[in-house]
Amino acid sequence: MAKNAPPRWDRKMQQRLSRGEAAALGEIYDRFASLVHSQANRMLNDEDAADLVTREVFGHVWENPDAYDPKQGSMRSWLAHLTLRASVRRLRDRGDADADEPDDPDELEERVRRATAAARADYIVASMPAPLRAALELAYVQRRDYRQTATDLGVTEDEARRRLRLGLQLLSTAHTRPLEGAPPPGYGRAL
Repeated sequence: MAKNAPPRWDRKMQQRLSRGEAAALGEIYDRFASLVHSQANRMLNDEDAADLVTREVFGHVWENPDAYDPKQGSMRSWLAHLTLRASVRRLRDRGDADADEPDDPDELEERVRRATAAARADYIVASMPAPLRAALELAYVQRRDYRQTATDLGVTEDEARRRLRLGLQLLSTAHTRPLEGAPPPGYGRAL
């Protein structure tokens, strides 16, 4: 497969959706609903609104199966972009209706930046090799030091430090890419 070729699963799902297979939507939902919901919840800080965005995104996927082009990027990145756009639209719409929500565009932009960086970090962690992911999980979720991480993984302390360092270097890229008007490459079409 060519380096920039879309994953086979993404192409297959897009084709099945285009044929109107409800089971394909179910598979996509099972695989990506937590990503969509967590990204929306980070931006909106509201479970109910995140639920609505999740339904909106998957409704869009079902009603517009040809809007996704596997040649433009992964389905995961397309869904993340749809979620970002729907969440931003919801934030803007509720700015007038909700007195607790600030009308400050700079604060809205900062919230979008944080949520986008968190979504990138989620994607980076999910995409990294299992040994790096396991090391980060032990060190940062289970709060183990590098020695305990090495013991738990059955590797040398040097190897544990190397995995942690590499994992953190990969994660640092989530916060270094600027958010600009255009979506990152591979983010598909808007809602």
